[in-house]
Formats: sequence, structure tokens, C-alpha cells
Amino acid sequence: MVKAAEHKIEEFTITREPFYMPLGNEVEMFEQAYAGKLPVMLKGPTGCGKTRFLQYMAYRLGRPLITVACHEDLTASDLVGRYLLKGGETVWNDGPLTTAVKIGAICYLDEVVEARKDTTVVIHPLTDDRRILPVEKKGELLIAPDEFMLVVSYNPGYQTFLKDLKQSTKQRFIAMDFNYPPPELEKEILVRETGINENTAGKLIELAQKIRNLKNRGLEEGVSTRLLIYTGQLIKQRIGIMDAIQAALIKPITDDDAMQASLEEIAVSIFS
Repeated sequence: MVKAAEHKIEEFTITREPFYMPLGNEVEMFEQAYAGKLPVMLKGPTGCGKTRFLQYMAYRLGRPLITVACHEDLTASDLVGRYLLKGGETVWNDGPLTTAVKIGAICYLDEVVEARKDTTVVIHPLTDDRRILPVEKKGELLIAPDEFMLVVSYNPGYQTFLKDLKQSTKQRFIAMDFNYPPPELEKEILVRETGINENTAGKLIELAQKIRNLKNRGLEEGVSTRLLIYTGQLIKQRIGIMDAIQAALIKPITDDDAMQASLEEIAVSIFS
């Protein structure tokens, strides 16, 4: 006997409004993309607020959000679904993409460039005017409801010849660029998210700016807003400022001892 596992919308619904501070017209742009049933690509460095923005938009639009963290072993079956044996019965288990189509959710493929190219092909029929999902193992063809939306994120800073999106995939999405907030807004975000005082937040932002200027000059990536929030949270929990900076700002972005020492010197000069 074949059964199908079912999901309820409530499982994926965001019930509390996430804090997000708009930096431009990204909210209006996303709302128009949703109304026009257009797939969206969020482009920007790690930790700059892409995921938080999407959580905020899912709440604002009143739609459930299903997130998939993409990786190199992700298969089409992981997205669409597969048959499983449970208690002597054969059970069809929908993948996150199929579930999102069925319940009219926003499906978010985080860092889609990490997925295998033969896996991302499965999303192509959902990103044009057909808006369909073939479930080949069941011989079904699902038509996405108007409420369904496909969103992917992508960090162009990490692209290489081997790890980049094919043009046939890129050109199926409208793209929205994200970056770190301007210093004053980032300070406001940091104070709001962590509860630290404005003076400490301002110095952390100053440190972040100096470290970001070292990108491609010894560092592959700058300090993300996310790491600044982690640092602020540690400070708020009475961890020493330099210990918090070491744990949340310096060590996560470099393993090079000399670079760590240089970054610590910058931090000491700002906080001394």
C-alpha cells in the first residue's frame, strides 16, 4: 500500500514579525515580483541580511516559507521527493520543493550555486510561464498555484569556473542586489538586535569597515552584519570585548595567525 506524507501550512508559517530595516526599494520590488509571479534571485555577500529579508517578506505577504540549504550532494530527489519504507508500507515523502508547490509557499534555495548543476535543472519549469513541477517518480505534473514563489540566493563573491550558476539558470530570475548596510543604519541594526550601547556599536562598525577594506588583500570576505550581531550578543552577555571580537569577528574569517594578529591590533587601536 502506498501512502503520502502530508504537511500543514502552519509548519512553515512565520508567526512573529522578523526585524528588518529596508535599505532601498527592495520591499516594493519583491512585492511586485510576487504579484507578477516572478522568481527572484537575491545576490550579495554572506551575512548581509538576505535570509532575514526573505523571512520578513514571507511574514509581510502572509505566506509560509520553506528553506533549503543547498550543498554539493543535493539531488533532485532531495528537492522533489522519494518513496520510503516505513513500518512495512511504502510511503511517498514530498521533498521541500514539492511541498512548497502544493501549499503555495515561498521556496527558498539558499546558496543555490552550491547545488549540483543537474539538480538545479529541476527548478527550470517553475521559473517560466509554465510554472509546473514534474514529479517523474509518481508520473505527476504539479501546477504551481498563484501563491507559490521560488527564491534563490547567490554570493557572486564566491563564484568560480566550477562553482557558478549557468546562464540558463541565471536568466530565469529577476535579481536583487544586497550588501552591508551603510554605517549609521548598521549601527542602528546592531543596537536593536543586541541591546549594546551606541558607543560600543559605533566602534564595532568602525572595526568592521576597516576589516572589509582588506577584502582581496589577505581576506577572502569581509565581516558580515551577522558576525557583528554575534559579537554584540557576546558583549551583552558580559564577555570581554576583545574576547568577543576574537571569537566572533576575527577567528571566523581567517585561520592565518599573522592576519589574526593584525586584525587584533586594529581592534585594540579602536577600543583602547
